[in-house]
Amino acid sequence: MDNKQIYKLTLGFSLRRVLWDILAIVILCATTVIGFLLADKLMDKGLIGLVIGLLIGILIVVFLLRYVSYTFKAGQIAMMTKALTEGNLPEDVIGEGKRIVKERFLTVAAFYAVTNVIKGIFNEIGKALTKVGERVGGDTGSTVASVISSVIQVVINYLSDCCLGWVFYRKEEKSAKATCEGAVLFFKHGKTFAKNMGRVFGMGIASLIAIGGVAGVIAYLIFTGFPAAFDTLTAEIAEAAVRAETELPAAFSDPKMVMIVCAAICGIIVWSIVHSVFIRPFVLVGVLRNYLASGIEEVPATSSFTELDKISPKFKKLHAEVSM
Repeated sequence: MDNKQIYKLTLGFSLRRVLWDILAIVILCATTVIGFLLADKLMDKGLIGLVIGLLIGILIVVFLLRYVSYTFKAGQIAMMTKALTEGNLPEDVIGEGKRIVKERFLTVAAFYAVTNVIKGIFNEIGKALTKVGERVGGDTGSTVASVISSVIQVVINYLSDCCLGWVFYRKEEKSAKATCEGAVLFFKHGKTFAKNMGRVFGMGIASLIAIGGVAGVIAYLIFTGFPAAFDTLTAEIAEAAVRAETELPAAFSDPKMVMIVCAAICGIIVWSIVHSVFIRPFVLVGVLRNYLASGIEEVPATSSFTELDKISPKFKKLHAEVSM
């Protein structure tokens, strides 16, 4: 099966995720707007109400999507892995994906325990690599380190998903050992994964300009119909800055600039959702294919785990548990 076939057959997971993401946006916007309007009318403190409404919305969304993402994201990776390693998928892709996820991770807590360990390991490795830039010294060193850190974070997200795919593939092994193997794969076959980074960043930038740009413009056009709301919001921000004895950036002292900033934020939010749901899975299939192929060709031996012990304390702890 080629990448396009696998992407199309597993797209059902993405479609279901985007419906929940849209619901999450509606909830977040509703709680934020309600908080702003109520506080503005009752106490003339719209900004405070906006923040409270935003926080309430975030809590609801995080709780709601935690369980939904668990099923659909993991199920999609599981089915991609099955297609890449077995060359076929069942008719009921969604149902089979859910079944495999529940079989591999009996509880939501077990799934997040593994994914948190995976991200923790790669984050620690990323911090170690970022120090290379810091060693340059001065402002140049800090800039280099920041760039390296940003690039690594993108890479880490893909590696975490690939490592999760490896955990699904190595179903005969315990999750802890499979996770160790998946982390080691990155270092044993780094050149293989580096080939994918051009496509990863290229498609990411292209989709940001196309999707985020259009969404931002649409949001701005909508906001221009409510100038009074942004006048009030700007005034609230100015008052908050005075109370905090903080100098207000120019972008937040003009209602039109605040409108532009809010539109840009909306554009980025829409882009992040659309990209993660539709664009990223297509890129992931290609990255995952190379990742799994390199691992299947040479499964990391337990003896190779010591290579990462000095770099990642989380990996060392997991390695110790595997050795027991």
